Amino acid sequence: MLMRTDPFRELDRLTQQLMGTSGTWSRPSPMPMDAYREGDDYVIALDLPGVSTDAIDIDVERNMLTVKAERRPVPKGDTVQMELSERPLGVFSRQVMLADTLDTEHIKADYDAGVLTLRIPIAERAKPRKIAIGRESTQKQISG
Repeated sequence: MLMRTDPFRELDRLTQQLMGTSGTWSRPSPMPMDAYREGDDYVIALDLPGVSTDAIDIDVERNMLTVKAERRPVPKGDTVQMELSERPLGVFSRQVMLADTLDTEHIKADYDAGVLTLRIPIAERAKPRKIAIGRESTQKQISG
């Protein structure tokens, strides 16, 4: 149902962690993601701890799902002296190519405990269904 769009994204993530760089709008950091099927929904869960809902942007254009988020620094007073700063700030983004079998018109998004969960219904045309077999008529009318 999904296709990874950037095979080097994991390498970029590791490099950013080692170098301590933050994502920018022109070069956003990746966000961890899980994707799985649950019943008639395809579920994508993205880790965005510390990001407020107004800083999350979700778009679908054709079959490309794009999630962008920004974690901003928490305002600190003049008397605060930072001793350690390991939590990444900046812009995070993830793009996922969705299959034609998903109903992108009815995506639902929930955000709880730092996890953005997207539920994408599987399109009716993609669900398994039984095909009835018709009978060929064997009776012929005799005209007389």
